[in-house]
Amino acid sequence: MQTLVEEAVAKALRDGGSEAIRLYVSTCAERMAPLFVGLRADAPGREADLDFFAESVRDLWCADRPLADAAERVRLLERFPELQPNEEGITDVADTYAFFAALCLRYALPAHGSGSADDAVSCGHVALTAMGMLDQNVAGAGHLAEEQRLQSFSLSGDASGLWDASVTAGRERFRSVLGRLPGQAPPTRLASR
Repeated sequence: MQTLVEEAVAKALRDGGSEAIRLYVSTCAERMAPLFVGLRADAPGREADLDFFAESVRDLWCADRPLADAAERVRLLERFPELQPNEEGITDVADTYAFFAALCLRYALPAHGSGSADDAVSCGHVALTAMGMLDQNVAGAGHLAEEQRLQSFSLSGDASGLWDASVTAGRERFRSVLGRLPGQAPPTRLASR
């Protein structure tokens, strides 16, 4: 599979060890989380899904040790409607970005649990694909370049400011997606961590 992840980032993931992989996927998932949590915040009956998603992203930040229950979390996540096969495809803006966020977490969890560089690269690829699509639909957005920069930064060995930068980038993405929704007011429940 050809990937959008820069070669230097993919090499750093393969050479950097499990802790570097865990930090990388936690940052990718953090930046994508508002696209799921924010876009599904008012969906009836999804409260448990929202809590599970937010807890999983939060737990990914424990980069010093792998998630012991990563495989079980993947099984639960794969039950989400966003990851179910759909013959008609996804055409709704909110559904599209919620799908990308869920898919990003889908790769982040096993990468964190096993230290798989391939899953980490797939996680980063999903985030880059989503941001490339968003940039195509929001003039002058620059989310793809920011995602590339933050992916490199997450592997720089300097973790200071990484969480703040990821949270800020995630909020900006969410605002951009909201701007694409016709007549959409911000959801009443946007998770804050």
